[in-house]
Amino acid sequence: MSSETQLSLFDDSTFNQQELIPTDAKISIPPGTYSSMTELAQHCNQCHRCALGDTRTHAVVGRGNLKASIMIVGEAPGQNEDETGLPFVGKSGQLLEKILASVNLSTENDVYIANINKCRPPENRVPTTEEMAACKPYLLEQIRLVDPKIILLTGATAVKGITNDKRGITKIRGQWLEWEGRLCMPIFHPSYLLRNPSREVGAPKWLMWQDIQAVRAKFDEIQKR
Repeated sequence: MSSETQLSLFDDSTFNQQELIPTDAKISIPPGTYSSMTELAQHCNQCHRCALGDTRTHAVVGRGNLKASIMIVGEAPGQNEDETGLPFVGKSGQLLEKILASVNLSTENDVYIANINKCRPPENRVPTTEEMAACKPYLLEQIRLVDPKIILLTGATAVKGITNDKRGITKIRGQWLEWEGRLCMPIFHPSYLLRNPSREVGAPKWLMWQDIQAVRAKFDEIQKR
């Protein structure tokens, strides 16, 4: 065997398509690509399907129960999340945990949390349409692997990223939507509630309380089926 033939055995071009997935948004990620969340997370941490991969510390894939009935989808990681590799661990995450606990839900038993984008946009800006499109196949695979009955979409970016609905969150929060055979509910992002702390009737925190109770009721209904 010549040295050239030996070298060709290790040429990148001989790798299967899955090895190339993280490097180019033009390469599709078909349903069923990943057999586990661990495998998906490894690819996310190698991913350069968009430029956000160039500036991340960690890809932020998800946390919670991998067999949860409820999945919460956020927008994109912030600084705390980028540093830890976990979604919703800053002040917004602490408030989210309190909201869940108020109706006896937890990430240990009932909830899995992920984001539209796995890498932090510079200065915490909103992800671009191209960035969301590049990352969406990972989220679709996460939804397939977890197989939740209910998906909560926190904020307008999450709603747009999953359903392509461009309506403002104040217009559609609290409404059940059907997407790909799953029940979805748009809710306020916890960061919005931190900026609007009033608990008066009709205020965002009051509305969130109505929404999370509706989610709990639907969760209980599904569990009985």
